[in-house]
Amino acid sequence: MTYERIGVTLAQMQTRKILDPVRSLFRKEKLKADAVAGVVLGVESVPDGLAGGLLAGVNPVFGLYAYMVGTFTGGIFTSSSFMAVQATGAMAIVVADINISGMGDDPDRILFTLSIVTGLVMLAAGLLKLGSILRFVSNAVMIGFINAVGVNIILGQLDNFTGYESQGANRVLRAMDTLFNLGQAHFGTIAIGVSTIVLIVLLERTKLKALGMVVAIVATSAAVVLLGMEVAQLLDIADIPRSLPRPVLPVLGAVPALLIPAFSLAFIGLVQGAGISANFPNPDGTYPVASKDFIGQGAANIAVGVFQGMPVGGSMSASSLVKSAGAKSRLALLIAGVVMAIVILVFGSAVGYIAMPALAGLLMTVGYRTVKPADIKAVWKTGSMQATVMLVTFSLTMLIALQYAVLVGVGISMILYIINQSNQVTVKRWLYDESGRHREVDPPATVSAHEVIVIQPYGSLFFAAAPVFEEALPNVGRDSSGSVVILRLRGRSDLGSTFMDVLGRYAEELNAAGSKLVIISADESIHQQLAATRVTAVVGTENIYTSDEWVGATLKRAYDDASVWVEANEHPEHERSPDDRDT
Repeated sequence: MTYERIGVTLAQMQTRKILDPVRSLFRKEKLKADAVAGVVLGVESVPDGLAGGLLAGVNPVFGLYAYMVGTFTGGIFTSSSFMAVQATGAMAIVVADINISGMGDDPDRILFTLSIVTGLVMLAAGLLKLGSILRFVSNAVMIGFINAVGVNIILGQLDNFTGYESQGANRVLRAMDTLFNLGQAHFGTIAIGVSTIVLIVLLERTKLKALGMVVAIVATSAAVVLLGMEVAQLLDIADIPRSLPRPVLPVLGAVPALLIPAFSLAFIGLVQGAGISANFPNPDGTYPVASKDFIGQGAANIAVGVFQGMPVGGSMSASSLVKSAGAKSRLALLIAGVVMAIVILVFGSAVGYIAMPALAGLLMTVGYRTVKPADIKAVWKTGSMQATVMLVTFSLTMLIALQYAVLVGVGISMILYIINQSNQVTVKRWLYDESGRHREVDPPATVSAHEVIVIQPYGSLFFAAAPVFEEALPNVGRDSSGSVVILRLRGRSDLGSTFMDVLGRYAEELNAAGSKLVIISADESIHQQLAATRVTAVVGTENIYTSDEWVGATLKRAYDDASVWVEANEHPEHERSPDDRDT
């Protein structure tokens, strides 16, 4: 085969590699199902996107743009075939708690800049493969946080639902203000809000299913127009353009002030996205890679920020909707984005007539469904520690800005993890019988004279656990001479300086009593840490053994050497016969 022919063949293979995935999206057997699912998600996302913007306290159009661009871009870049990247309730609440208007003269562009910075944080998390970090967030924290978000969504819509403009430093105080001033509420506004909730619940039980929400909002909003009711509409608070968003430049000067909110938004989006990655396998049966989904969500946020949208993340409800609607591939998400664009272009002026209490009713329904009493009950039954963590997280999320509540929740999770790990350290002694078998028993309280003690620790040995480990070691006293304590560290790769200090102190105590410490480890980094912290100098290089792939072989060698050393110290050379010395 000529070099030219090889070059042509390689080019064909590369072309197939690029085109085959594209062709698979447009196969006839999938196209119809994806088109139906895409239309369902696209139509449903129009009022949902407007409601997301309303919940965030920004121009509702920015929520709609976010849904459109986020769904389309996420459909291209995420590892998951069914992850709908849209503005979630939790992320919208965070945006609502940020004082964007106080950061500059152009709050809209600052909002878009926030989306871009959030995207960069998500992108970095994906490229650095930080998906495993999310497992350190405890379930108690997440249950407390998510349920508080649900309550916040409900309380945050009472003004639009009742027509009364409440006063207060946070949503709880504003809700109390509304409760004490129900006489000033607008009856027509409440009637539209209640009617929307009732219609959503009823129509979702029919063949309309998810589209019942759209029909409910259209019906109650139409009633406002036909009956000439004095009820607030979208056009009263925002101009609804009949055009697609144009790209805008970020406000670079606002980036430092946006870092903390961006990290909070990224964390929420990535946690929710990780849940989608774990619960929605791809069409080929494989599960998406969380870190690659982080990259997809990051790319979506950057695109959303450029095209005038609020921050977005993986939406569990939208992903469930598109999957239950029959989606077969990621093409459904791309179609949904196109459907939203068509709605904006064709029906932009009509969107302005959507009634505010109708959107409030939709959001309150979403908030109610976000609260999970069964999850709260399950955490409550797991113990007082978990229940306390959940209550603290819930309370903080209700009372302080959500961007800080998220970070506090992460801190609580980390502290809880460290406490749990540090309290789960177990130290056992291995005893050998004549046949060479060993059994585990509790270590002795004190090192006796002329004995070999094999110590096997279990659990975390990092800095917080080091004091617990030190407390569990046999004490060294006046009668601890001539003994060897063998510490087996097989399987450990990084112990830290705090643990090394414990080993150094214990080795010095044994040396002072005429005994010694022997360490067994297979990892080269442990040997380097021992040398760097001068533990090797105290223990002695001859007393540090490197184990190999044969489990127990190095321990047996160390045990035999220790037994010889103990016997030699128990029967000094001057007390033995010449024959013994020769031996």
